[in-house]
Amino acid sequence: MQDFIHDKKLYYSPVEFAFSHISGTWKIPILLSLEGGPVRYGDLKSRIPHITDKMLHTQLRELESKRMISRKVFREKPPRVEYALMQRALDAFPTIEALKKYGELLITLEADNIEKSTI
Repeated sequence: MQDFIHDKKLYYSPVEFAFSHISGTWKIPILLSLEGGPVRYGDLKSRIPHITDKMLHTQLRELESKRMISRKVFREKPPRVEYALMQRALDAFPTIEALKKYGELLITLEADNIEKSTI
């Protein structure tokens, strides 16, 4: 593949570029939390254990800037905001599912290794 420059960053492979969209501790859990349809901020926060408000806010903005999610503000009192998946995120779900299955396999293999090594 030819080198690709996006937002002043050089990418050496399509995999690297794809991971820039979904990698990190919180992006995939956020995307999975939105899989069923639009979700409000507070509901997202409660669906993702251990995420801080600052990190959720930061990751939502980053996913929005990469056009993975949309943010819709409702002009009412109190203000309401909903987040939803965009097509780029939907296109990532087969890959996310494959990574999830691979992660589950690795966890099982590691758990088996730990159990066998302690016997």
